[in-house]
Amino acid sequence: MYIEDRLYGSFSLEPVFEELISTKAVQRLKYIHQNGASFLVNPKWNNTRFDHSVGVMLLIRNLGGSIEEQLAGLLHDVSHTTFSHVVDQVLKIRDEDYHELIKDTLIQESDIPAVLSKHGYDLKVILDESNWSILEQPAPHLCADRVDYTLRDLYGYGEITKLEVKSFLNELAVIDGKMQVTTIRAGEWFVQTYYKEVLNFFLHPLNVYGNHQMANILKMALDKEIIVRDDFLKTDVDLLRLLKNSGDSEINKELNKLNQVLDVSEDTEDYSIHTRKKVRLIDPDYYDGACSTPISERSTIVKKRNEEAKEQSLQGVKIRVTYS
Repeated sequence: MYIEDRLYGSFSLEPVFEELISTKAVQRLKYIHQNGASFLVNPKWNNTRFDHSVGVMLLIRNLGGSIEEQLAGLLHDVSHTTFSHVVDQVLKIRDEDYHELIKDTLIQESDIPAVLSKHGYDLKVILDESNWSILEQPAPHLCADRVDYTLRDLYGYGEITKLEVKSFLNELAVIDGKMQVTTIRAGEWFVQTYYKEVLNFFLHPLNVYGNHQMANILKMALDKEIIVRDDFLKTDVDLLRLLKNSGDSEINKELNKLNQVLDVSEDTEDYSIHTRKKVRLIDPDYYDGACSTPISERSTIVKKRNEEAKEQSLQGVKIRVTYS
């Protein structure tokens, strides 16, 4: 199987990947949007969990990770619910990890275990992300998950160039099992880029509005018993269809508001939505050829930017919504 990715290029994959990618569980991710309901208010914000999952797999491959870690990368988001982290808002999951809480059960009940078993891979080993130091690291370290969604979103939405991505990847390496930058320039660039993602994009007023509005709609639909929790395991399209076909006038009125927004902007005085996201900070490890240190210890730019980012994250964003 050959696969081509807009960030990492073309790869020839072993049969286990072809079969896993073809499973219903992984194919479903093509219809789960990476950034929740934001695609409903801006059609350009249309990356999917499938794009990201394949990207993480290929990034790990590009960095020399094992087949097992690549498989873990492909499957790491397979349990994401409709509209991704919007469901965390609905269920008030503070750590935004509802998909992790249901992951083992969902995979066990899917067509994934049979494929892994057929090819001689241990499901428990694959699912234990503590085994995979490229795939996942606690913040503020780099990991394939964090790096891919940052590069993929911002490249896809025109905020960074392919040349910048390529230059950064050329200055990224796995040392002692962990992703590290090999130049201060690369570390500073990624820190600035990461905050474009988690502050400028995640907290973009229109993005916040779309996800806030959808969270309210889903809460209402749960309360009215129009949907149940299991419906969160459908696709975005299927759940939207279920909501629209419910015949509930209140639900449809709120859905229509997603298409009636005239202006959404920050306003610290006259606002209707105040949201704070999980604080996400980044401080890449920098390898200078002899030892590794957090890049904030080598760069005043990174140190200052992290202080600003923490304060901005804690404050959140207040937005005013005007309908047509």
